[in-house]
Amino acid sequence: MSSSSIPSIPLIPPADIQSFSSHLKSSTRILALLGAGLSASSGLPTFRGAGGIWRSHDAMSLATPEAFDENPGLVWQFYSYRRHMALQAQPNRAHFALAELARRKHGFITISQNVDGLSQRAGHPAEQLHLLHGSLFDVRCTSFYCNFAQQNNFTDPIAPALDLPRKGSELKPIDSDKTGAEAGETLRAAMKDKHSALVEPKELDISDDRVFIPDLQVKDLPHCPQCGNGLLRPGVVWFGEVLPEKTVSTIDNFISQPEMIDLILVIGTSSKVYPAAGYVDKARAKGARVAVVNIDRADVPGGGNGLEKGDWFFEGDAGVIVPEILKSVTEATRVRAHKE
Repeated sequence: MSSSSIPSIPLIPPADIQSFSSHLKSSTRILALLGAGLSASSGLPTFRGAGGIWRSHDAMSLATPEAFDENPGLVWQFYSYRRHMALQAQPNRAHFALAELARRKHGFITISQNVDGLSQRAGHPAEQLHLLHGSLFDVRCTSFYCNFAQQNNFTDPIAPALDLPRKGSELKPIDSDKTGAEAGETLRAAMKDKHSALVEPKELDISDDRVFIPDLQVKDLPHCPQCGNGLLRPGVVWFGEVLPEKTVSTIDNFISQPEMIDLILVIGTSSKVYPAAGYVDKARAKGARVAVVNIDRADVPGGGNGLEKGDWFFEGDAGVIVPEILKSVTEATRVRAHKE
């Protein structure tokens, strides 16, 4: 691997690293709030906010119950594409570092606004990971009379009709310009050779509206294996829907415990929008110091309160910075285990 392909570690003031590491090692009750910036570090499009376009559609307009009722085929094509892209991506070093921190700090819980499944695939302990907006890989039945729900369904595609279209096989041009019998012999030899110039069919990017996708019928979409009739839907929280009650209750119970909270990590999110912003405020009210990792210095959390004396702001790519600032706990533990 060339040195140019290895992400460089941003210049972080040593005093900030030292003070943060010292506080992290002594902390017992820790929160982490994760946002789209963490997914972006794995190369995933976020489809959030202004400019989030999928084909010719505002992606946010597809993330509603009304859109699903009106055109479930289009909505499933959008979410099947996102499932596929998430499965093609890999958890980055920050996902693994946070999972390791969870294993070493049992009083650490993570609140994720991401639906991409990368934290789960990085081995983050499930009991310490709380998905505020659900998951692309959870599904549930839409029938009023059925309670079927399934977690971590990584089938891709989840229904045959949702398979991505592929460009047909084609021959690459031969090196020399040959005609007649000579060209025919060359072509036949190439067709017989398993290492010939045949190109494997390539998936087409259906986020580009120039790529044709069919209008799907309800019969083509994923249906409930339990009741047999109900249409399955993605297990994400759409605009206009309430957050999962059990998840919110678990987070609130953690925050409301009598013990103080030592630290809240805010990674890849501005957390200016409630309820995410409220978690920063609540943690601060319980004594927590705030550490922000964000590529944009203008993105500070706290519902307008900003950062206070004793907080930290680490500017740059979360996938690079998070492992660096957590290694005083995560890497030290691995070294000890190796020596033992």
